[in-house]
Amino acid sequence: MTVVLDAFQAPASLRLTARVLGWPFKWLGHSGDERQPPATRALTALGPAYIKFGQVLSTRPDVVGDEVAGQLRVLQDKLPPFSREEALQTIAAELEVDPDILFSDFSEPVAAASIAQVHKATLRGTGEDVAVKVLRPGIERAFRKDVEAFYLAARVVDLLAPQARRLKPMDVIEHFAGVVRGELDLRMESSSAAEFAANTATDEGFRVPRIEWGASSRRVMTLGWVEGISANDIAAIEAAGHDRRVLGERVLQLFLKHALRDGFFHADMHQGNLKIGANGDIIALDFGIMGRLDEYTRRVYAEILYGFIRKDYRRVAEVHFEAGYVPADRDVDDFARALRSVGEPIFGMDASRISMGRLLSYLFEVTERFGMETRTELILLQRTMVVVEGVSRSLNPQINIWEVAQPIVEDYIRDNVGPKAMLRDLSRTAIILSRFGPKLPAMAETMLMAQSQPSTVYQPKKWPWILLGSGVGAFVVAFLVLLAEIL
Repeated sequence: MTVVLDAFQAPASLRLTARVLGWPFKWLGHSGDERQPPATRALTALGPAYIKFGQVLSTRPDVVGDEVAGQLRVLQDKLPPFSREEALQTIAAELEVDPDILFSDFSEPVAAASIAQVHKATLRGTGEDVAVKVLRPGIERAFRKDVEAFYLAARVVDLLAPQARRLKPMDVIEHFAGVVRGELDLRMESSSAAEFAANTATDEGFRVPRIEWGASSRRVMTLGWVEGISANDIAAIEAAGHDRRVLGERVLQLFLKHALRDGFFHADMHQGNLKIGANGDIIALDFGIMGRLDEYTRRVYAEILYGFIRKDYRRVAEVHFEAGYVPADRDVDDFARALRSVGEPIFGMDASRISMGRLLSYLFEVTERFGMETRTELILLQRTMVVVEGVSRSLNPQINIWEVAQPIVEDYIRDNVGPKAMLRDLSRTAIILSRFGPKLPAMAETMLMAQSQPSTVYQPKKWPWILLGSGVGAFVVAFLVLLAEIL
């Protein structure tokens, strides 16, 4: 921990406190595989939830430094594996079939992360090579222990640090626990992979392996084997002749496209979960953590990005107020000025000239000054943005995130904000109302009967607009849909 705080250039008092309080736990840094650095060994010894934190930091050498990021990169897919025999036992119990009947070949572990490990196998029936992902034995209990510790820490923060309550530590841990529960059920991951593959089937330069449903269950997932270079092996990527600039831009644009267009995105896009195919395709792996955004949140997110791209800080501020991200009693002009102080120094710069450590520190000051609370529905989006930008930087250190993001954001704004989108929203609303056509007369009668009852309290008249019957509603729907298509 002190290594990370030193990399963050934390205040001397905080670093001293961490050293004093952390002394009883110093032994954690000396357990496990002695070939690994102390920081990596310590996180591994603490548990899988802490490993997840280390994986995020490993993507940001610009924040924690090259040395720490390099140490933590081991956590992405090179953790100590469990035995091949234990994996086969899990497969036999979960699929209720002898693995020798299912697979003609089953390798030693080829990758091992915090939740599971992967084996290369060959399906006996088809001869197809597949990747078999198997959960670690006892991983459910290990995560439960970590989450309970996080809940305790959140309660202590709530009790002893009232100024930090705006960060909603209990809500954040509850959100994290929900994400973990989904990650520990590989049936849910298989479903996410299938949905993600369907959404991205036409995305040029991007691939998702096919799921083998017949060889997948709660603790086992089987998908098509893919060959490629790990995204963290920069030397191999260059030796293969791939254009790192193109790859860096593609990673960022694909993330934005999936988040804005589909509202469903890969929320664990560190280098260990990305491969570069021989043809330059980006191949995504590990779909345990996926993010989902409703349509309103997507529009807010796009308008904020678009405002920054156009340097319209007043509009960015207004969107924050409209969405409820900033308390209504704050001054919108003051917030716009604070946003300008964030955006102007970095606008137009390539990534190599931006200090993300200082930027994140200042952003935290801004959120505190304006009383902004943590939005749990945005946690995965914000976390993934940090990781994806780090991956893009590693591939192309000179990447300009604003220029790369602009065409994706503009396409979304053109199709989803403005008159065309408003007409589409109205048509969808009318369609929903028309479904209740048979119930509308009874609902209207109930409302009228309630209004006819004498009352000593003044009540404004409630005009029964819902008396738009299914016939009139259908006409309105047809007209709006037609108009939207014309525009």
